[in-house]
Amino acid sequence: MSTLIEDGLKRKRDTVSVRSSDVKRKWVLIDANGIVLGRLAAIIANILRGKDKPYFTPHVDCGDYVVVINADKIVLTGNKLNDKYHYWHTGYPGGIKCRTMKQMINDDTSDRVINNAVRRMISKGPLQRSVMKKLRVYKGSEHPHEAQQLVKLDVASMNSKNSRNNRVA
Repeated sequence: MSTLIEDGLKRKRDTVSVRSSDVKRKWVLIDANGIVLGRLAAIIANILRGKDKPYFTPHVDCGDYVVVINADKIVLTGNKLNDKYHYWHTGYPGGIKCRTMKQMINDDTSDRVINNAVRRMISKGPLQRSVMKKLRVYKGSEHPHEAQQLVKLDVASMNSKNSRNNRVA
């Protein structure tokens, strides 16, 4: 590390560029029960990218692993449960399909709702694909990651707008 001597004082002025081998990853547990989807996805995306760390480097995957439980109990504000649609195409002529968010949350695809929201908040490319492999989403409160010494993150206490008690589903 280089030092700069100005006015007889030594000052460090180093820009740290971290390599992926230097990153110390931890496992974070987030309970999505009653948490607003967009706010949850933004917090998860920042943790996955490593933007919450002081040594964040844009071209390196320096984020942590995230385990989300109770994905079927997320909350959407306003009337998004009925008015927001998820579209996809089967690849065949006339094969456009759509489902409401209420159908997706109440079905087996509730984990996919959080996955898609987080994926769309991370910039595209090879780094996105490696970052998304560190996200694990589970519908219930059961998960197979007990051995990783998970650090529980209370998203509801971070901001009063993060959680809603009145769920209409």
